Amino acid sequence: MICFWWKRKSSKNSQKKTKDYSHTHKLTNHTSLDKVKVDLKLNGKKDDSKNDQLALDLKSLKLKVPISADGNDNGSRAQTFSFDELAAATGNFRSDCFLGEGGFGKVYRGQLEKINQVVAIKQLDPHGVQGIREFVVEVLTLSLADHPNLVKLIGFCAEGEQRLLVYEYMPLGSLESHLLDLLPGRKPLDWNTRMKIAAGAASGLEYLHNKMKTPVIYRDLKCSNILLGEGYHPKLSDFGLAIVGPSGDKTHVSTRVMGTYGYCAPDYAMTGKLTFKSDIYSFGVVLLELITGRKAIDPTKSHKEKNLVAWARPLFKDRKKFPQMVDPLLEGQYPARGLYQALAITAMCVQEQPNMQPAIGDVVTALNYVTSQKYDPQIDRVQRCRSPSSPRVRRGDHKHKHNVSDDGNERDRSVN
Repeated sequence: MICFWWKRKSSKNSQKKTKDYSHTHKLTNHTSLDKVKVDLKLNGKKDDSKNDQLALDLKSLKLKVPISADGNDNGSRAQTFSFDELAAATGNFRSDCFLGEGGFGKVYRGQLEKINQVVAIKQLDPHGVQGIREFVVEVLTLSLADHPNLVKLIGFCAEGEQRLLVYEYMPLGSLESHLLDLLPGRKPLDWNTRMKIAAGAASGLEYLHNKMKTPVIYRDLKCSNILLGEGYHPKLSDFGLAIVGPSGDKTHVSTRVMGTYGYCAPDYAMTGKLTFKSDIYSFGVVLLELITGRKAIDPTKSHKEKNLVAWARPLFKDRKKFPQMVDPLLEGQYPARGLYQALAITAMCVQEQPNMQPAIGDVVTALNYVTSQKYDPQIDRVQRCRSPSSPRVRRGDHKHKHNVSDDGNERDRSVN
Protein backbone atom coordinates (compact mmCIF):
# COMPACT_ATOMS: atom_id res chain seq x y z
CA MET A 1 0.00 0.00 0.00
CA ILE A 2 1.21 3.50 -0.81
CA CYS A 3 0.25 6.50 1.29
CA PHE A 4 0.93 10.09 0.41
CA TRP A 5 0.02 13.20 2.33
CA TRP A 6 -0.82 16.61 0.96
CA LYS A 7 -2.97 19.57 1.83
CA ARG A 8 -6.08 19.28 -0.28
CA LYS A 9 -7.39 22.36 -1.99
CA SER A 10 -10.68 22.66 -3.77
CA SER A 11 -10.43 21.95 -7.46
CA LYS A 12 -12.71 21.77 -10.42
CA ASN A 13 -12.89 19.13 -13.10
CA SER A 14 -9.60 17.65 -14.26
CA GLN A 15 -8.74 16.01 -17.63
CA LYS A 16 -7.53 16.21 -21.33
CA LYS A 17 -6.53 14.88 -24.79
CA THR A 18 -5.05 11.85 -26.81
CA LYS A 19 -4.37 10.56 -30.40
CA ASP A 20 -5.97 8.38 -32.98
CA TYR A 21 -7.16 5.21 -31.32
CA SER A 22 -10.15 4.94 -33.62
CA HIS A 23 -9.27 1.43 -34.71
CA THR A 24 -10.51 0.34 -31.27
CA HIS A 25 -13.86 2.12 -31.16
CA LYS A 26 -16.00 4.15 -33.51
CA LEU A 27 -18.63 5.98 -31.52
CA THR A 28 -20.67 9.09 -32.19
CA ASN A 29 -18.20 11.75 -33.22
CA HIS A 30 -19.26 15.01 -31.62
CA THR A 31 -17.67 18.23 -32.85
CA SER A 32 -14.60 19.26 -30.89
CA LEU A 33 -15.98 22.55 -29.60
CA ASP A 34 -19.71 21.94 -29.28
CA LYS A 35 -22.33 24.36 -27.96
CA VAL A 36 -20.02 27.24 -27.11
CA LYS A 37 -21.80 30.13 -28.77
CA VAL A 38 -19.34 32.92 -29.33
CA ASP A 39 -18.82 34.72 -32.63
CA LEU A 40 -15.53 34.02 -34.35
CA LYS A 41 -13.26 37.04 -34.24
CA LEU A 42 -9.83 37.13 -35.74
CA ASN A 43 -7.40 39.96 -35.03
CA GLY A 44 -10.30 41.93 -33.59
CA LYS A 45 -12.28 41.89 -36.85
CA LYS A 46 -15.07 39.73 -38.17
CA ASP A 47 -14.49 37.96 -41.45
CA ASP A 48 -11.28 39.76 -42.34
CA SER A 49 -10.56 38.95 -45.98
CA LYS A 50 -7.34 37.13 -45.10
CA ASN A 51 -9.26 34.90 -42.71
CA ASP A 52 -12.13 33.93 -44.98
CA GLN A 53 -10.76 30.43 -45.48
CA LEU A 54 -10.52 29.78 -41.73
CA ALA A 55 -14.03 31.16 -41.26
CA LEU A 56 -15.26 28.79 -43.97
CA ASP A 57 -13.50 25.87 -42.28
CA LEU A 58 -15.08 26.83 -38.98
CA LYS A 59 -18.53 27.08 -40.55
CA SER A 60 -18.26 23.79 -42.42
CA LEU A 61 -17.11 21.95 -39.30
CA LYS A 62 -19.82 23.60 -37.16
CA LEU A 63 -17.26 24.52 -34.50
CA LYS A 64 -17.61 27.40 -32.12
CA VAL A 65 -14.98 29.37 -30.25
CA PRO A 66 -14.63 28.83 -26.48
CA ILE A 67 -14.44 31.97 -24.37
CA SER A 68 -11.59 32.67 -21.99
CA ALA A 69 -11.45 32.76 -18.21
CA ASP A 70 -12.39 36.45 -17.94
CA GLY A 71 -15.54 35.91 -20.00
CA ASN A 72 -14.20 37.59 -23.13
CA ASP A 73 -13.22 35.94 -26.35
CA ASN A 74 -10.34 38.45 -26.67
CA GLY A 75 -10.57 38.28 -30.44
CA SER A 76 -7.69 36.10 -31.55
CA ARG A 77 -4.15 36.86 -30.57
CA ALA A 78 -2.95 34.79 -33.50
CA GLN A 79 -1.70 36.68 -36.55
CA THR A 80 -2.35 35.67 -40.13
CA PHE A 81 0.52 34.99 -42.52
CA SER A 82 0.59 34.35 -46.23
CA PHE A 83 2.02 31.12 -47.57
CA ASP A 84 4.75 33.09 -49.34
CA GLU A 85 5.83 34.63 -46.02
CA LEU A 86 6.16 31.25 -44.37
CA ALA A 87 7.93 29.72 -47.37
CA ALA A 88 10.44 32.58 -47.30
CA ALA A 89 10.94 32.14 -43.55
CA THR A 90 12.00 28.51 -44.06
CA GLY A 91 13.96 28.94 -47.27
CA ASN A 92 11.10 27.26 -49.13
CA PHE A 93 10.97 24.53 -46.47
CA ARG A 94 14.61 23.53 -46.86
CA SER A 95 15.74 20.23 -45.39
CA ASP A 96 18.20 21.94 -43.04
CA CYS A 97 15.23 23.76 -41.44
CA PHE A 98 13.37 20.52 -40.80
CA LEU A 99 12.73 19.86 -37.08
CA GLY A 100 10.51 16.79 -37.07
CA GLU A 101 7.23 15.24 -38.15
CA GLY A 102 4.02 14.24 -36.39
CA GLY A 103 0.42 13.36 -37.12
CA PHE A 104 -0.30 16.88 -38.37
CA GLY A 105 2.66 17.15 -40.71
CA LYS A 106 6.23 18.40 -40.90
CA VAL A 107 7.66 21.08 -38.63
CA TYR A 108 10.30 23.58 -39.72
CA ARG A 109 12.39 26.22 -38.03
CA GLY A 110 12.03 29.64 -39.63
CA GLN A 111 12.96 33.30 -39.28
CA LEU A 112 9.93 35.55 -39.82
CA GLU A 113 11.04 38.96 -41.05
CA LYS A 114 7.58 40.42 -40.41
CA ILE A 115 7.96 40.03 -36.65
CA ASN A 116 11.76 39.52 -36.52
CA GLN A 117 11.42 36.26 -34.61
CA VAL A 118 12.60 32.66 -34.83
CA VAL A 119 9.53 30.41 -35.02
CA ALA A 120 8.44 26.82 -35.54
CA ILE A 121 6.17 26.33 -38.55
CA LYS A 122 3.97 23.25 -38.80
CA GLN A 123 2.60 22.40 -42.24
CA LEU A 124 -0.49 20.23 -42.60
CA ASP A 125 0.06 17.04 -44.53
CA PRO A 126 -3.14 16.61 -46.61
CA HIS A 127 -2.62 12.84 -46.47
CA GLY A 128 -1.70 12.73 -42.78
CA VAL A 129 -3.51 11.41 -39.71
CA GLN A 130 -4.83 14.83 -38.71
CA GLY A 131 -6.70 17.25 -40.92
CA ILE A 132 -8.67 20.49 -41.22
CA ARG A 133 -10.66 19.85 -38.04
CA GLU A 134 -7.51 19.51 -35.95
CA PHE A 135 -6.06 22.64 -37.57
CA VAL A 136 -9.12 24.72 -36.71
CA VAL A 137 -9.38 23.36 -33.17
CA GLU A 138 -5.73 24.18 -32.51
CA VAL A 139 -6.13 27.74 -33.78
CA LEU A 140 -9.23 28.28 -31.66
CA THR A 141 -7.85 26.68 -28.50
CA LEU A 142 -4.42 28.31 -28.48
CA SER A 143 -5.65 31.69 -29.68
CA LEU A 144 -7.75 31.97 -26.54
CA ALA A 145 -5.35 30.33 -24.08
CA ASP A 146 -2.67 32.17 -22.16
CA HIS A 147 -0.47 30.25 -19.74
CA PRO A 148 3.31 29.91 -19.28
CA ASN A 149 3.05 26.12 -19.63
CA LEU A 150 1.18 26.14 -22.93
CA VAL A 151 3.05 26.71 -26.19
CA LYS A 152 2.19 30.08 -27.73
CA LEU A 153 0.52 30.14 -31.12
CA ILE A 154 1.88 33.17 -32.97
CA GLY A 155 -0.21 32.80 -36.09
CA PHE A 156 -1.46 30.64 -38.93
CA CYS A 157 -1.94 30.45 -42.67
CA ALA A 158 -5.25 29.34 -44.19
CA GLU A 159 -4.71 30.18 -47.83
CA GLY A 160 -6.33 28.05 -50.50
CA GLU A 161 -5.51 24.46 -49.60
CA GLN A 162 -2.56 25.44 -47.44
CA ARG A 163 -2.88 25.08 -43.65
CA LEU A 164 0.10 26.05 -41.50
CA LEU A 165 0.55 26.92 -37.83
CA VAL A 166 3.23 29.25 -36.48
CA TYR A 167 4.45 28.75 -32.90
CA GLU A 168 7.08 30.18 -30.64
CA TYR A 169 10.30 28.26 -31.15
CA MET A 170 11.18 25.88 -28.30
CA PRO A 171 14.97 25.50 -28.59
CA LEU A 172 15.36 22.27 -26.60
CA GLY A 173 12.78 20.30 -28.55
CA SER A 174 10.53 17.67 -27.00
CA LEU A 175 10.78 15.89 -23.67
CA GLU A 176 10.82 12.64 -25.62
CA SER A 177 14.17 13.49 -27.22
CA HIS A 178 15.75 14.17 -23.80
CA LEU A 179 14.21 11.24 -21.96
CA LEU A 180 13.26 8.34 -24.22
CA ASP A 181 15.34 8.88 -27.36
CA LEU A 182 18.51 10.26 -25.80
CA LEU A 183 21.26 10.78 -28.36
CA PRO A 184 24.78 9.52 -27.61
CA GLY A 185 26.77 12.09 -25.70
CA ARG A 186 23.70 13.99 -24.49
CA LYS A 187 23.49 14.35 -20.72
CA PRO A 188 20.40 12.68 -19.19
CA LEU A 189 17.91 14.81 -17.29
CA ASP A 190 18.63 14.98 -13.57
CA TRP A 191 15.99 14.34 -10.90
CA ASN A 192 15.25 17.99 -10.11
CA THR A 193 14.75 18.81 -13.80
CA ARG A 194 12.42 15.84 -14.28
CA MET A 195 10.21 16.91 -11.39
CA LYS A 196 10.25 20.52 -12.62
CA ILE A 197 9.01 19.35 -16.02
CA ALA A 198 6.30 17.21 -14.41
CA ALA A 199 5.07 20.09 -12.25
CA GLY A 200 5.00 22.48 -15.21
CA ALA A 201 3.07 20.05 -17.40
CA ALA A 202 0.57 19.52 -14.58
CA SER A 203 0.16 23.28 -14.22
CA GLY A 204 -0.62 23.64 -17.94
CA LEU A 205 -3.17 20.83 -17.66
CA GLU A 206 -4.76 22.49 -14.64
CA TYR A 207 -5.21 25.68 -16.67
CA LEU A 208 -7.06 23.81 -19.41
CA HIS A 209 -9.27 21.93 -16.94
CA ASN A 210 -10.01 24.56 -14.35
CA LYS A 211 -9.10 28.05 -15.47
CA MET A 212 -10.45 28.40 -18.98
CA LYS A 213 -14.01 29.63 -19.02
CA THR A 214 -14.88 26.62 -21.13
CA PRO A 215 -12.88 23.69 -19.65
CA VAL A 216 -10.92 21.74 -22.22
CA ILE A 217 -9.86 18.08 -22.23
CA TYR A 218 -6.42 17.87 -23.83
CA ARG A 219 -6.57 14.26 -25.09
CA ASP A 220 -2.95 14.08 -26.26
CA LEU A 221 -0.67 14.25 -23.24
CA LYS A 222 2.60 12.42 -23.91
CA CYS A 223 6.33 13.13 -23.87
CA SER A 224 6.52 14.11 -27.53
CA ASN A 225 3.90 16.83 -26.93
CA ILE A 226 5.77 18.43 -24.04
CA LEU A 227 8.21 20.95 -25.53
CA LEU A 228 11.14 22.43 -23.63
CA GLY A 229 12.38 26.00 -23.63
CA GLU A 230 15.45 27.54 -22.01
CA GLY A 231 16.13 26.08 -18.59
CA TYR A 232 14.01 23.05 -19.53
CA HIS A 233 10.82 25.06 -19.05
CA PRO A 234 7.98 22.76 -20.22
CA LYS A 235 5.04 23.71 -22.40
CA LEU A 236 2.17 21.54 -23.65
CA SER A 237 1.76 21.55 -27.43
CA ASP A 238 -0.38 20.01 -30.19
CA PHE A 239 -4.00 20.80 -29.33
CA GLY A 240 -5.61 19.40 -32.47
CA LEU A 241 -7.50 16.75 -30.51
CA ALA A 242 -8.65 19.04 -27.69
CA ILE A 243 -12.33 18.87 -26.88
CA VAL A 244 -14.66 20.86 -24.64
CA GLY A 245 -15.30 18.88 -21.46
CA PRO A 246 -18.69 17.90 -20.02
CA SER A 247 -20.65 20.64 -18.30
CA GLY A 248 -23.67 20.93 -16.06
CA ASP A 249 -24.91 17.56 -14.86
CA LYS A 250 -23.04 15.68 -17.61
CA THR A 251 -20.29 13.34 -16.46
CA HIS A 252 -18.60 12.63 -19.78
CA VAL A 253 -18.41 13.33 -23.50
CA SER A 254 -19.14 10.41 -25.81
CA THR A 255 -16.77 10.51 -28.74
CA ARG A 256 -14.79 8.39 -31.16
CA VAL A 257 -11.83 7.13 -29.17
CA MET A 258 -8.68 9.09 -29.98
CA GLY A 259 -5.39 8.58 -28.26
CA THR A 260 -1.87 7.24 -28.36
CA TYR A 261 -1.64 3.62 -27.33
CA GLY A 262 -0.08 3.34 -23.89
CA TYR A 263 -1.26 6.79 -22.78
CA CYS A 264 -4.98 6.32 -23.38
CA ALA A 265 -7.04 5.74 -20.22
CA PRO A 266 -8.44 2.17 -20.13
CA ASP A 267 -12.01 3.24 -19.31
CA TYR A 268 -12.02 5.71 -22.20
CA ALA A 269 -10.56 3.16 -24.62
CA MET A 270 -13.22 0.62 -23.63
CA THR A 271 -16.31 2.86 -23.55
CA GLY A 272 -15.57 5.99 -25.58
CA LYS A 273 -16.71 8.04 -22.58
CA LEU A 274 -14.22 10.87 -22.25
CA THR A 275 -13.86 12.66 -18.90
CA PHE A 276 -11.32 15.03 -17.39
CA LYS A 277 -9.87 12.02 -15.59
CA SER A 278 -8.78 10.62 -18.96
CA ASP A 279 -6.07 13.29 -18.95
CA ILE A 280 -5.07 12.40 -15.40
CA TYR A 281 -4.29 8.84 -16.48
CA SER A 282 -2.19 10.09 -19.40
CA PHE A 283 -0.33 12.42 -17.07
CA GLY A 284 0.39 9.50 -14.74
CA VAL A 285 1.98 7.61 -17.62
CA VAL A 286 4.19 10.61 -18.47
CA LEU A 287 5.23 10.95 -14.83
CA LEU A 288 6.09 7.25 -14.74
CA GLU A 289 8.22 7.70 -17.87
CA LEU A 290 10.04 10.59 -16.20
CA ILE A 291 10.82 8.45 -13.15
CA THR A 292 11.77 5.23 -14.93
CA GLY A 293 13.19 6.44 -18.24
CA ARG A 294 11.07 3.73 -19.90
CA LYS A 295 8.60 4.13 -22.77
CA ALA A 296 4.86 3.72 -22.24
CA ILE A 297 4.94 0.88 -24.76
CA ASP A 298 8.27 -0.70 -25.61
CA PRO A 299 8.14 -3.68 -28.01
CA THR A 300 11.83 -4.39 -27.37
CA LYS A 301 11.11 -5.38 -23.76
CA SER A 302 9.99 -8.79 -22.54
CA HIS A 303 6.27 -9.54 -22.51
CA LYS A 304 5.92 -8.57 -18.83
CA GLU A 305 7.69 -5.25 -19.35
CA LYS A 306 6.29 -4.07 -22.70
CA ASN A 307 3.47 -2.08 -21.10
CA LEU A 308 4.99 0.35 -18.60
CA VAL A 309 1.93 0.71 -16.35
CA ALA A 310 1.32 -3.05 -16.22
CA TRP A 311 4.98 -3.58 -15.27
CA ALA A 312 4.86 -0.90 -12.57
CA ARG A 313 1.59 -1.82 -10.83
CA PRO A 314 2.91 -4.74 -8.74
CA LEU A 315 6.00 -2.71 -7.83
CA PHE A 316 3.85 0.12 -6.47
CA LYS A 317 2.77 -2.21 -3.66
CA ASP A 318 6.25 -2.81 -2.25
CA ARG A 319 8.23 0.20 -1.12
CA LYS A 320 11.44 -1.84 -1.02
CA LYS A 321 11.18 -2.28 -4.78
CA PHE A 322 10.90 1.43 -5.53
CA PRO A 323 14.62 1.79 -6.36
CA GLN A 324 14.15 -0.86 -9.05
CA MET A 325 11.82 1.52 -10.87
CA VAL A 326 14.26 4.43 -11.13
CA ASP A 327 15.94 5.29 -14.44
CA PRO A 328 19.44 3.75 -14.31
CA LEU A 329 20.76 6.89 -16.02
CA LEU A 330 20.16 8.78 -12.77
CA GLU A 331 22.88 6.62 -11.22
CA GLY A 332 21.26 6.78 -7.81
CA GLN A 333 21.18 10.58 -7.81
CA TYR A 334 17.67 11.12 -6.45
CA PRO A 335 16.06 11.75 -3.03
CA ALA A 336 14.46 8.64 -1.53
CA ARG A 337 11.64 10.68 -0.05
CA GLY A 338 11.03 12.49 -3.33
CA LEU A 339 10.98 9.20 -5.21
CA TYR A 340 8.43 7.79 -2.78
CA GLN A 341 6.17 10.82 -3.15
CA ALA A 342 6.48 10.97 -6.95
CA LEU A 343 5.61 7.27 -7.26
CA ALA A 344 2.66 7.76 -4.92
CA ILE A 345 1.26 10.49 -7.19
CA THR A 346 1.92 8.31 -10.23
CA ALA A 347 0.16 5.28 -8.73
CA MET A 348 -2.96 7.31 -8.03
CA CYS A 349 -3.04 8.86 -11.50
CA VAL A 350 -2.88 5.49 -13.29
CA GLN A 351 -5.63 3.85 -11.27
CA GLU A 352 -7.98 2.03 -13.65
CA GLN A 353 -11.09 3.45 -11.96
CA PRO A 354 -11.45 7.19 -12.70
CA ASN A 355 -13.14 7.87 -9.36
CA MET A 356 -9.94 6.69 -7.64
CA GLN A 357 -7.76 9.18 -9.53
CA PRO A 358 -6.91 12.59 -8.02
CA ALA A 359 -8.10 15.93 -9.38
CA ILE A 360 -5.54 17.93 -11.33
CA GLY A 361 -5.44 20.62 -8.64
CA ASP A 362 -4.32 18.05 -6.09
CA VAL A 363 -1.67 16.72 -8.50
CA VAL A 364 -0.28 20.24 -8.96
CA THR A 365 -0.18 20.82 -5.19
CA ALA A 366 1.59 17.51 -4.58
CA LEU A 367 4.16 18.01 -7.33
CA ASN A 368 4.91 21.55 -6.22
CA TYR A 369 5.75 20.09 -2.82
CA VAL A 370 7.96 17.42 -4.41
CA THR A 371 9.84 20.03 -6.47
CA SER A 372 10.40 22.14 -3.36
CA GLN A 373 12.33 19.22 -1.83
CA LYS A 374 15.25 19.38 -4.23
CA TYR A 375 17.84 16.65 -4.45
CA ASP A 376 21.13 17.74 -2.89
CA PRO A 377 24.03 15.32 -3.52
CA GLN A 378 25.95 16.62 -0.49
CA ILE A 379 23.11 15.89 1.94
CA ASP A 380 22.30 12.63 0.20
CA ARG A 381 25.91 11.47 0.50
CA VAL A 382 25.83 11.99 4.27
CA GLN A 383 22.57 10.05 4.54
CA ARG A 384 24.04 7.16 2.52
CA CYS A 385 27.08 6.98 4.78
CA ARG A 386 24.87 6.77 7.87
CA SER A 387 22.88 3.85 6.51
CA PRO A 388 24.62 0.54 7.40
CA SER A 389 23.15 -1.60 4.61
CA SER A 390 20.90 -1.44 1.55
CA PRO A 391 21.20 2.37 1.68
CA ARG A 392 18.70 3.23 -1.03
CA VAL A 393 15.91 1.06 0.40
CA ARG A 394 16.64 1.79 4.04
CA ARG A 395 16.84 5.50 3.32
CA GLY A 396 13.42 5.34 1.71
CA ASP A 397 11.97 3.50 4.71
CA HIS A 398 13.37 6.07 7.11
CA LYS A 399 12.08 8.98 5.09
CA HIS A 400 8.63 7.45 4.89
CA LYS A 401 8.27 7.65 8.68
CA HIS A 402 8.74 11.40 8.51
CA ASN A 403 6.78 12.01 5.32
CA VAL A 404 4.80 15.05 6.46
CA SER A 405 4.92 18.66 5.41
CA ASP A 406 6.27 21.49 7.49
CA ASP A 407 2.82 22.43 8.78
CA GLY A 408 1.88 18.82 9.54
CA ASN A 409 -1.60 19.23 8.06
CA GLU A 410 -1.53 16.95 5.01
CA ARG A 411 -4.31 14.44 4.49
CA ASP A 412 -3.61 10.75 4.11
CA ARG A 413 -4.26 9.43 0.60
CA SER A 414 -3.90 5.67 0.01
CA VAL A 415 -3.62 3.54 -3.08
CA ASN A 416 -3.79 -0.24 -3.05
